[in-house]
Amino acid sequence: MTTVSIDADIKAKWADGHSSYSPDTTEELALIGIDLLVKELGTEAAQQFIKQIFERYPTEQIEHEHAERK
Repeated sequence: MTTVSIDADIKAKWADGHSSYSPDTTEELALIGIDLLVKELGTEAAQQFIKQIFERYPTEQIEHEHAERK
């Protein structure tokens, strides 16, 4: 497993407002991305989009990486 360090300042704008984010971890970055994806596409479409991404990875790889994190 690889350790990833993130140094980012994200500014997101939409018709009803805006937000600023400074994620430090991949988990925080993923949460921000999912939140923004849901705001833009809606929950169901965002879930379908994420499902398509996970289809690129074999289940064994995901299970192995999950086991390493425990």
